[in-house]
Amino acid sequence: MTLPAMIATDVDGTLLDDDEHVSPRTRAAVHAAVDAGAQFVLATGRPPRWIGPVVDALGLAPMAVCANGAVIYDPATDRILSARTLSTEALQQLADIATRVIPGAGLAVERVGRSAHDAATPQFVSSPGYEHAWLNPDNTEVSMEDLLSAPAVKLLIRKAGASSADMAAELSGHLGSAGDITYSTNNGLIEVVPRGISKATGVDELARPLGLIAADIVTFGDMPNDIPMLRWAGHGVAMGNAHPEALAAADEVTARNSEDGLARVLERWWM
Repeated sequence: MTLPAMIATDVDGTLLDDDEHVSPRTRAAVHAAVDAGAQFVLATGRPPRWIGPVVDALGLAPMAVCANGAVIYDPATDRILSARTLSTEALQQLADIATRVIPGAGLAVERVGRSAHDAATPQFVSSPGYEHAWLNPDNTEVSMEDLLSAPAVKLLIRKAGASSADMAAELSGHLGSAGDITYSTNNGLIEVVPRGISKATGVDELARPLGLIAADIVTFGDMPNDIPMLRWAGHGVAMGNAHPEALAAADEVTARNSEDGLARVLERWWM
């Protein structure tokens, strides 16, 4: 690939190492690219409220594609610039399908307001008994009726002890046009976003006003939720630790996230 004009990278398992740090080598490579004029974008399943620590670790505040493409967030001004949502009707349909096809699954939704920590909008609400897939949950438990009462940027379906891949396969034939399934961890958590939304569409939303097209962009990722942008970009790079499907979707495989895989690629152009 010729010199990329934009770099878009996943966060967990890609930009961050196994201790959730940005290594000095990776930070230096990102700064070298940005100082040379490249656009740098985060593209993550994380909600906006979880972007702050990444910005602090990087030492810069790039634009962020959050919630697997559903949200565009500017951490420099703490503003939600756009949000694609599942309607209350779609959420109800999805909830009915999910609880029927995957008995015992718990449900949760991500919502956004005007900023990452908009106190007027409960950010993450879950159904009674929802079992989290990560430590330090920050949810508000509500009734199922309340859970489905407002539009959301994504629906989370969680079944402890299950395989995310198996859950996605089981559910995929039932959704129709209600939404698209993805996942970023294989511990019994899948996510549904609005139909046609992905990290690729989010990165494209930021690239087009700059006059950039897919061929101008290099992307990095490690999990199935990264596959659309790995395939779409001019050059898609999978981490050495990536899911087999992400490896198959990429143009190149670099070293693991714990071995500065992202930096090794950027250094070809900017170091």
